[in-house]
Amino acid sequence: MNFQVETNDDVTILVLSGRFDAYSVSEIRTWISDHKDVSKVVVNLASVNFVDSTALSTLVQGMKWTRQRGGDLHLASLQQPVHIIFELTRLDKAFKIFADLDEAVQAFSVAQPA
Repeated sequence: MNFQVETNDDVTILVLSGRFDAYSVSEIRTWISDHKDVSKVVVNLASVNFVDSTALSTLVQGMKWTRQRGGDLHLASLQQPVHIIFELTRLDKAFKIFADLDEAVQAFSVAQPA
């Protein structure tokens, strides 16, 4: 798996590609633990074709840390096989999942009080 970090205003975007599984999750875990001050994160999964339980656990931990800081972790652009895994594990109810990256980023500005 490969990943890169982008920013859009105050939103951090993690762009992942490949298999997000136990063999590749350590890089993401390290990034999340090193950036606990980041509160608005979008994980772009458009190029991810598989996630396992270790990857799901890492995303849940990231969501927990961002919510503790008054933010959230959004998921964007899930491929059908990945979306099915979220549905089967019922994590689609815990995460805010968006059809595309722009929607996921915009949801942070809409969620802010006026």
